[in-house]
Amino acid sequence: MRRMTTRSDILKVLLSRGLAPAGLILVAVSTAGISHAQDLPGVATGASTTSSSADSDAGASGNEDFKEDGVFSKKSRLAPVLNFDSGKGEQEKGFTKNGEPSPSAGTGVFERMGIDLPPLPPEKPFKGEIDEAFGAYQRGLYITAVDLALPRAQLGDPAAQTLLGEILSQGLGVKRDLKGAAFWYSKAAEGGDPNGMFKYALILMEGQFAKQDKKRADELMHKAADAGNALAQFNWAQILVSQTVGTDGLRDAMPYYEKAAEKGIADAQYALSQIYLNLPGLDDEKRQEAKVWLARAAKAGYDTAQYDMAVWLINGVEFDQDLKAGFQWMRIAAMNGHVLAANRLAHLYIEAIGTEADPVEAAKWYIISRRAGLQDASLEDYYYGIDNGKQKAAIDAANRFRRG
Repeated sequence: MRRMTTRSDILKVLLSRGLAPAGLILVAVSTAGISHAQDLPGVATGASTTSSSADSDAGASGNEDFKEDGVFSKKSRLAPVLNFDSGKGEQEKGFTKNGEPSPSAGTGVFERMGIDLPPLPPEKPFKGEIDEAFGAYQRGLYITAVDLALPRAQLGDPAAQTLLGEILSQGLGVKRDLKGAAFWYSKAAEGGDPNGMFKYALILMEGQFAKQDKKRADELMHKAADAGNALAQFNWAQILVSQTVGTDGLRDAMPYYEKAAEKGIADAQYALSQIYLNLPGLDDEKRQEAKVWLARAAKAGYDTAQYDMAVWLINGVEFDQDLKAGFQWMRIAAMNGHVLAANRLAHLYIEAIGTEADPVEAAKWYIISRRAGLQDASLEDYYYGIDNGKQKAAIDAANRFRRG
């Protein structure tokens, strides 16, 4: 049997194995992270940003268990809602029944401060043109949205054309028609609508519902990015990185990553953290911002950023070393399905790094990562070194996690 790992071994593993900043991978479609409203470890760096889509219509044992495919499930819990209701009843205005001043009832934040509620700011008049079709879409009235958008789209309105493309592509209230959606996205792209250009660029990249045309796709992606579409900005940055290998490509892409990151695209926030940390020649201010962007991406639910947060905190990269917070981030990443985080979490449980030693949890996370295809000889030795009862408990726990 191989020797057991030591606490120093696991720190060396975290420093040397698989912890290099993840490479930037070209993707056609980016998904913004979903914010997990939970008590998150590490340094507070500002509110994270999330994106959402449009509203839509209403135990076993034995070694053979390792051969089963593991399925990760994302878990989240609701954050508490703070209630700032004002005080009620006879002391609502701060006086007793006899008309004498009295202490606040203490149920309203402004009342506790001893000040009156400030007046609401005046409502700014809306001076733009009301888009009734998009309003119907937002309320889930998709047939109405189609009825209102179609005449405008036929007259060449790019925004209405994009809206029709979106409804048809998702099958909202109508039969899903991806070819029809591609047609309307193409018209919107010709009319210069940023969202339409972005969507049609993806269609041209894929080449399924329109003839594949990478040159035209790149042109539209670039135009959509310059017109302010956040997803296009991230994807155009990815394209620039793929076209020019090395630091020159990263420098060209950095302004687009920055724009997308500011608009809440978690993928861009993570990419920016890696660029600010590793790109030579940047000023110290940007390097200091690397951890800020990593934390924002992690808090937005981006599991790779959560894994890197754990590594940075455990190894003292940019942050002060904090083993407990590092363990917590590693567990969050593992719970969100990051396979390498599940493997590293097992090591942390074995060596009691940031947590108490727990052989059953260590074996559970080994089983989960093993089922996902990640081999680790030292964890395998550890697993077969614990007693049968702990092995069975770990398998049961891994099975419950998979079903959860």
